[in-house]
Amino acid sequence: MGRIILHIDMDYFFAQIEERENPQFKGKPVVVGADPKGGRGRGVVSTANYIARKYGIHSALPISKAYELCPKAIFLPVNMELYQRVSERIMEIIKKYFPPSNFGGGFEFEQVSLDEAYLDLSHIFDDRQKHSIKQIWGRAEEIARKLKKEILEKEKLTATVGMGSNKLIAKIASEKAKPNGLLIIKPNQVKKFLEPLDIEDLPGIGPKTAEKLRIIGINKIKELKRLSKTKLKDMFGVVGEVIYERARGIDEEPVTSEEVIKSIGKQITFEKDTKDSEIIFKNFEQMIKEVHQELFKNNFSFKTITVVCRYQGFETHTKSKTLKEPTNNFEILKKEAKKLLLEFLIETPKLIRLIGLRVSLLK
Repeated sequence: MGRIILHIDMDYFFAQIEERENPQFKGKPVVVGADPKGGRGRGVVSTANYIARKYGIHSALPISKAYELCPKAIFLPVNMELYQRVSERIMEIIKKYFPPSNFGGGFEFEQVSLDEAYLDLSHIFDDRQKHSIKQIWGRAEEIARKLKKEILEKEKLTATVGMGSNKLIAKIASEKAKPNGLLIIKPNQVKKFLEPLDIEDLPGIGPKTAEKLRIIGINKIKELKRLSKTKLKDMFGVVGEVIYERARGIDEEPVTSEEVIKSIGKQITFEKDTKDSEIIFKNFEQMIKEVHQELFKNNFSFKTITVVCRYQGFETHTKSKTLKEPTNNFEILKKEAKKLLLEFLIETPKLIRLIGLRVSLLK
């Protein structure tokens, strides 16, 4: 019968914790992120509760725009230390709830972020021949409901769960079940579930990819399935093949407990848009040090260096350099990163709003 994958995602995590800690915020729009400074603030929204979302406020929205949309909202700074402590307790509940010994082995747990995790429940029965498919999925649903209930009782926070035969379906199901929902998509329901959805509901299709598809009249996943793998590959390269498979609910990626850090990065938004090279490089050198410290702490080498530059109007560009061999040498990181940033300063006279540094292909 294949796999049973559970995806659990805490509802508006940062903002919900703030509501829990401050009951007077209940029923009011709450925005966690940068200081709006009366509409003159820099930075972006980290999380907004569902009341704030009714005003059009969402994650990654410029904080100045969020203030413009709802100046009466409660704007709070990011209290990462608190959110991490809560996350650790929630993940311990999940891991305790599904120990491998309970189900005869084969259990996998994968934490994706502070508020999100996957569970492979494929082995909840040692001998599937003794149980019908209906019984097995029923047992999985029972586990999901108990997990949601325990998190609510112990942490006073709601979570949404999606379940399916792979990570892709489980993830989309949890997105559609928010907030505080539970949605199970069995293998024989995948086609009916996916086809009516908007193409941007499919992980991997962002605004730019969607725009290219909409130009040729593709708006729903059902319409997307009419395109051949060759056509999608011509349009989007290797990613086209992934889109082709995902549109059909195919995803073989395993749930793995191995922690994989794909990249390490830092960024800073300036108080005022600037072209002052002294200010820019002073902040950038500090960023280089922090990224290197993170590399050193995790005993990582890197191969690719990427510098991000955002100008006025949120126009964002990146430049990258891939080295021949992985390294963790600070001087190499500093030299190559500064060369990439210097190219930005030489190429355009525009004022800079944000700079960022990321190293990837870690080893």
